[in-house]
Amino acid sequence: MDLGIKGRVAVVTGGDSGIGRCTASLLLQEGAKVVLSDVDADAVEAAAAELRSLGEVTAVAADLTRLDAVEALRDRTEAAYGPAHILVNAAGITGPTGDFLTITDAQWMEAIEADLMAAVRVCRAFLPGMRSAGWGRIVLIGSEDAVQPYVEELPYCAAKAGLINLSKGLSKAYGPDGVLVNAVSPAFIATPMTDAMMEKRAKERGTDFDEALTSFLDEKRPGIVAHRRGEPEEVAAAIAFLCSAQASFITGANLRVDGGAVFTMSV
Repeated sequence: MDLGIKGRVAVVTGGDSGIGRCTASLLLQEGAKVVLSDVDADAVEAAAAELRSLGEVTAVAADLTRLDAVEALRDRTEAAYGPAHILVNAAGITGPTGDFLTITDAQWMEAIEADLMAAVRVCRAFLPGMRSAGWGRIVLIGSEDAVQPYVEELPYCAAKAGLINLSKGLSKAYGPDGVLVNAVSPAFIATPMTDAMMEKRAKERGTDFDEALTSFLDEKRPGIVAHRRGEPEEVAAAIAFLCSAQASFITGANLRVDGGAVFTMSV
């Protein structure tokens, strides 16, 4: 399927690995020009270097918890290619985990800054250019945790719930200007973030990675009917479609790519 985005300018945050990197690869293959961003300058430049065989890509290191860094990302994008037409915000962190009563205000704010306010900042920076062009696609990466919270991950769950609400609100505010805003909510995808979770679990349980993964699926994610982690490419395919000209009547949606992890029908 031709996604109809050849020549469009796309910004992908959280792009040095996992879902962000796979999404950038698909957008490049469809002819988009991509600005790849992440907080680690070396890692994002290495990822961009590997993707350059697919098309035009520029690496920009940016800490999305800082407004000046987000504005610099926008300015670098416009200097390289012009205003962005597509924004995929895949940056995020797991944040603090554990008993609710032990998590401090500062730890809560760490998750909110990285997982919610970062999205607020990048949307505020790139939306004006999309409105002026009369065409835009924004995809924010939520999580199954937003609608099916896990008690040991409440800061992350709350931040992701806010992000899905943000995407719905932005879709209402800017849809009349031709800017379509959606969320994609993965569940337990094979990324460096979940690798770290399983390594920690293996260490705590005195077992190996594979056993930690299998037991986690059994105990914590029984709804995943395939009984495996999802692949970043499976999430990226959904994101790329929502960025396309083919998705011109989809806005305000939360597309779950979760293998059945969420038991409810809602959201």
